Amino acid sequence: MDKRRLQKLLIAYSTNEIQLKDYNELMDLVSISNHNEELYAFMEKVWNSSPMEKSFSDLQSDMLFQRIIGDRRFKQLPTQKKSKGIKLWHGIAAAAVILITMSVGVFFYTSKNVFIGSGKSDFTKYDLKPGGNHAVLTLADGSKIELTGAATGKIAEQAGISIQKTADGQIVYEVSSSAKPTGENAAEQGFNMVSTPKGGQYQVNLPDGTRVWLNASSSLKFSAAFTGYKKRVVELTGEGYFEVAKVNKPFIVETKEQEVEVLGTHFNISSYANDGETKTTLLEGAVKVSTNNVKNNTEDIILKPGQQALLKAGQLNIKAVDAGAEVDWKSGYFIFKNEDMRSIMRKIERWYDVEIVFAKDFNNRSYEGSISRFKNVSEVLRKFELTGNIHFKMEERRITVMP
Repeated sequence: MDKRRLQKLLIAYSTNEIQLKDYNELMDLVSISNHNEELYAFMEKVWNSSPMEKSFSDLQSDMLFQRIIGDRRFKQLPTQKKSKGIKLWHGIAAAAVILITMSVGVFFYTSKNVFIGSGKSDFTKYDLKPGGNHAVLTLADGSKIELTGAATGKIAEQAGISIQKTADGQIVYEVSSSAKPTGENAAEQGFNMVSTPKGGQYQVNLPDGTRVWLNASSSLKFSAAFTGYKKRVVELTGEGYFEVAKVNKPFIVETKEQEVEVLGTHFNISSYANDGETKTTLLEGAVKVSTNNVKNNTEDIILKPGQQALLKAGQLNIKAVDAGAEVDWKSGYFIFKNEDMRSIMRKIERWYDVEIVFAKDFNNRSYEGSISRFKNVSEVLRKFELTGNIHFKMEERRITVMP
């Protein structure tokens, strides 16, 4: 067994740069070697000896494994030998996954066949950089502060609250006075709002210690006297990830069609108008989800970690999800798990501030894969093109999706 050759083939395969003849060589090698303990031992050794700064998720490992075993040669193995073949293929998948950098994911079209594409679209004339920390703070008096260009340090003070911008681009609200407005006096203080544009994200630290990460095209509205109420209430549009401080006051997140109530927990809410649904995903603690639709007789839902409440067409349902994949954006990644192209392109549209046009109907196509959100848009699109069944045309800030 030529281990150097095998390693080269694995690297080319896992980075989607493998040629068709090399792909066939790799698949032939493994399909005829399901009894080869030396080969499996080599894969295991590569896995155990390769250091990583950050481990791969089960989702990423499983996606590559499923792609590999989808090859027709593996499916044609004799039934009685398949169990040993699966063990070997897990080794192959583990070794291949360990060789992928965290910034380069594996994309493939979720159908019965695996396609090896060329990715030949020309992105040289037009390319777009990823989004970054961009937001606008609107104070209770109506004045606006562009947070991107604001200097580090105190940028405003109101209602006994000092508003600071940190060196790493966060907005921190701190109680700066012993005067804490309550009741009617608190209501008179008005509201603040932090808004992110397309291509923007931002982190906000509220006066109670709650941390909120806003995704692109999102806003968070809250009272200027946030700590002066019996309940901590914020209004969200778009998407936000919350790490709620454990204070003896309920914390409530209001969106257009639902309300989420907690005391202290970690969760994500995605409520974009053009998605047509609101998804509430719990990572830690517990939350109660209820709808604002008086015609909906659905009872309130109590979520447990790893569960998601889906509100669509007025109906509220619950399901188990990969919570880590749902908050991929906060960690700087796109992770798509059997996701349709229109949903994927809405995320790309918001993050890269582009217009998306579909040349035909892509409703029946789903994709899986992962890639850094901090890659240029051309690198993201090329990953999809490697599936062989989709292409893109770029004209300034317009992307056309084509078969």
